[in-house]
Amino acid sequence: MNIQIGALIIKEFTGLSDEDMLSALMFDIRFQYALHTTSFLEQPMSDRTLGRFRERCSAYEKETGIDLLHDTITSLSSEMAQMMKLDLSLKLTSLSSEMAQMMKLDLSLKRMDSLMVASNIRRMSRLELLYTCVANLAKEVAAGEEELPEGLVHYTRADDRSRVIYHNRSEETCDKITAILKDAVTLKGLCGSRYDESSSYQLLLRVLREQAIEEEDGTLRLRTKEDGGMDASILQNPSDPDATYREKAGKQNRGYAANVAEAAGEEGSIVTDYQYEQNTYSDSQFLKDHLEKESGHAEPAVIVTDGAYSGTANEELAAGKNVQLVTTNLTGREAQDIAADFEFNEDGTKVEKCAGGFEPKSCSHNPKTGQCTASFHRSQCEQCPHKAQCRPKTFKRTCRKTISANTKRRAEQQRYRGTEEFSQLSSFRNGVEAIPSILRRKYHVDHMPVRGLIRSRFFFGCKIGALNFGKFCRYMQGCKSLAPNTAMA
Repeated sequence: MNIQIGALIIKEFTGLSDEDMLSALMFDIRFQYALHTTSFLEQPMSDRTLGRFRERCSAYEKETGIDLLHDTITSLSSEMAQMMKLDLSLKLTSLSSEMAQMMKLDLSLKRMDSLMVASNIRRMSRLELLYTCVANLAKEVAAGEEELPEGLVHYTRADDRSRVIYHNRSEETCDKITAILKDAVTLKGLCGSRYDESSSYQLLLRVLREQAIEEEDGTLRLRTKEDGGMDASILQNPSDPDATYREKAGKQNRGYAANVAEAAGEEGSIVTDYQYEQNTYSDSQFLKDHLEKESGHAEPAVIVTDGAYSGTANEELAAGKNVQLVTTNLTGREAQDIAADFEFNEDGTKVEKCAGGFEPKSCSHNPKTGQCTASFHRSQCEQCPHKAQCRPKTFKRTCRKTISANTKRRAEQQRYRGTEEFSQLSSFRNGVEAIPSILRRKYHVDHMPVRGLIRSRFFFGCKIGALNFGKFCRYMQGCKSLAPNTAMA
């Protein structure tokens, strides 16, 4: 098991294929030394070893939902972080003094970022998508015991795809889609329940459900915007049914999204955790999942992210784990600075004191909007030095101010953004921006040789392991203070 995991990490680190890795292990003493197999009479690997191992891990995850490779990579990352003893250079007033000395994994000051991972598939038009699903099932039926009707035989011919898809004028597209939908109804009726276990049959049912509308007479027509449109989870390509669509920063992505959490210091960094999901997964949900997996911290911890991870629910979840969530940019409308000086009760349903220190004579709470409307004596507001900033509504005898606990939190965050501590944390977070670039340029995450969520997640985990070992090796090579025996270990 150690040899297989080690071989997978070395393969990603060196950019080799499975075949090249096998050849290297057979004839290169460096690879045998790295995997501790120099004393073996025969190297314990064949041309199918790594492929079968990946398949067993994928089957196990499908059955149990447990990603064994993720547990292995994060465990190795923890051990490397303990050995590296990352020296934390940021001395922050709100953190414990221990965090300003020597950072290991359990004294986490982490930075977090996400990236889009493209699936190794081609963009398809609606005509091509419908044709491919019908043709795949027609070929499967023709290869079995069923006999295809004469009108469907052309789907099994080698040149039929080019004739329908590429030799096509724009004015012919609607007529061709109508014909394909009609053939899909015929093929669906021919298969019946005998093909329920067929992936090609299930994909045809899915694409018809997502792309077409059934009329009263049983015929199908193409779905339009008036029918409610289609969401990002629709089938993008039959070759990868798990891939979803997302547009981010003006760029279209068909595939998956990944999230990385990194611990860093002056002498190096380690990716301590990673997640890999469909690209409809939000950054906010990535953070929730990361926090829910963590046990409570005995000492204060900090996670630094960008604004996409922000939110009241995330801040409360982090606070429950003794973690301070710092987002380096805020989204939405700016709050009044004076709102930070208001005091609320614990559940945020009542204003207890205003910025001037006055208690309201009455206060009502709107549960739908979360806002509180507090009434004060007019004389109090007239004499308050904060009246110009607060700008309450003035009536004959009272003044009213509408505010929410969320507005108070936002104003506090805006103030915090002007501090030296925030400036240091913001600079610290910028370092994680290099991780997506490295994963794309060196480890080619957008061109993985597999398709599907579970299979591509396995490859992504191996690439994270290789990335961490690269960081660890650079640290060990540059660590002059290590004793010879420690360096050799």
